[in-house]
Amino acid sequence: MSDVVVVIGPGSIGQAIARRVSAGKQVLLAGLRQKNVDAAAEVLSNAGFEVSTATVDVSSRASVHALVQAATALGEITGVIHAAGVSPSQASPEVILRVDLYGTALVLEEFGNVIVPGGAGVVIASQSGHVLGALTAEEDEALALTQADGLLALPMLQLEQVKDSLHAYQLSKRANALRVMAEAVRWGKRGARVNTISPGIIISPTAKDELSGPSGEAYQRMIGLCLAGRAGTPDEVGTVGAFLMGRRADSSLAATFSWMADSPPPTGSALSLPNRPDRFRLTLPTSRTDTLRR
Repeated sequence: MSDVVVVIGPGSIGQAIARRVSAGKQVLLAGLRQKNVDAAAEVLSNAGFEVSTATVDVSSRASVHALVQAATALGEITGVIHAAGVSPSQASPEVILRVDLYGTALVLEEFGNVIVPGGAGVVIASQSGHVLGALTAEEDEALALTQADGLLALPMLQLEQVKDSLHAYQLSKRANALRVMAEAVRWGKRGARVNTISPGIIISPTAKDELSGPSGEAYQRMIGLCLAGRAGTPDEVGTVGAFLMGRRADSSLAATFSWMADSPPPTGSALSLPNRPDRFRLTLPTSRTDTLRR
């Protein structure tokens, strides 16, 4: 039976990670628009990968479950790369919460039911989640542990409480990291691992939308303040993603890697790598959230 790597959102970052972890495996690319999925499939197929495609709406449980069934029909799911999402300039607060927050929770839950021992997943979050001010302990716990289908009913996520699309995006990306911390316990019981990468500005079609949108000036200022003096690239994120999904990272579970090449230092990071401030920081799980399900 084939080993299967599922890539949800096969854009620049999703493909960069997939290239590094999928040799000799069956790759299932999934996204909302078949045209985009087919374009990614052609690139990877021409590079020698065995590729299948599917469409998925991550904001629909039925659609995510159907993707799980399609993946398990191909073989054993050994890898999950979740890079799907929408940015503040692309969608309304309601859509961002449904796709980036609820959709990620669905993916973690549904694929956490079938990931095989030794398997690994990585969720692409964002530095934007670390820019958001501190939430209360009760809010952190709610975002981490509320049943997926009840998340959008939380008082803090009601549209009258969410200021704008950027605020919705920040809440969603903070929730992604918290959700991974909690789900990592369940994945761990299956002998599998899941971690988060929180990039800043990585040059991609999505980033270009932001740079040319209403927040473009602010994004340019962020690039000007970054430690490396430039934005990051998908291949650099791919290298971190490959490490997290590889055997050398077997002890890495529920960690958030905050990308430093393209953004100022986030507040609250637990560990920075000395001598290489242009690479990444590791934000360790808080003891409160890390032990919620133990």
